[in-house]
Amino acid sequence: MISALNELVDLVEEHLAEDVDMHALATGLGTTEYHLRRMFSSLAGLPLSEYVRRRRMTVAAADVVRGEDDLLSIAVRHGYGSTEAFGRAFRAVHGAAPREVRRDGGPLRTQPRLRFRLTVEGSISMDTRIADRPAFRLIGHAARVPLVHRGVNPHIQRHVAALPRQEHERLKTLSDTDPAGLLQVSDDLAPDAPEGTELTYLHGVAVTGDTPVPDDLDAIEVPAGRWAVFRSAGPYPETLQTTWAATAAEWFPSNPWRLRPGPSIVAVLDRAEDFSTATCELWLPVEPAAPEPDRG
Repeated sequence: MISALNELVDLVEEHLAEDVDMHALATGLGTTEYHLRRMFSSLAGLPLSEYVRRRRMTVAAADVVRGEDDLLSIAVRHGYGSTEAFGRAFRAVHGAAPREVRRDGGPLRTQPRLRFRLTVEGSISMDTRIADRPAFRLIGHAARVPLVHRGVNPHIQRHVAALPRQEHERLKTLSDTDPAGLLQVSDDLAPDAPEGTELTYLHGVAVTGDTPVPDDLDAIEVPAGRWAVFRSAGPYPETLQTTWAATAAEWFPSNPWRLRPGPSIVAVLDRAEDFSTATCELWLPVEPAAPEPDRG
């Protein structure tokens, strides 16, 4: 995966003014576009689309400052059909219009070229298992909320707090399959979505595929497949978020699995009364990194 990500960065650099054919690249590297985008976003700390935009504008800024070409020629060279579209992208990255930067020499915000390296750590083993699950349903109360990478998501917090206490108990009684107990479910999120992007959050439980869904609850149908299950215990939500980051930085590069589309699920197994600490399981949908041999 580290090699694949560096090849992706090289390809972006060679074709900065063009859209990268992610599907063809992923296929050629023996992985999927979904997994490649998720790993890039997790390890780089920003979506691929944002990285490409910043690199384009970093290179374009040098052309603007040199002043050898008119702004339309520079815009076209870097993949924009008009000076207006180029100007909007330029200002979003540098905080100033191209004409202002040409006149003043700045401000400029440079995006260095990325290079991924595998840092050998592994001093703390990850408590992980692979679960093979038949199709099941996630049922509960869903809401559209913005993505927050660090700390408590206040939108999710308000959504859950608005539910009556007895509703949490009712949901627990409906749970009849793994993952067990009350669940925090994130779904409908692009693989490299930036912070602030909307996702579907469901506070609920897992039930078998033939369990009826009460009329007042939302449902997410989950197809059969394998899951990587990561257990974490400690301050909440920091320990859980650290575990989530470590799946991309350490676990996936070291194991023959890749992410597949599907919801991510957090099962809270135990917690302090004030939720300052918790023992959780993070469920991520996975598939073998290479096709399994035909056993027929």
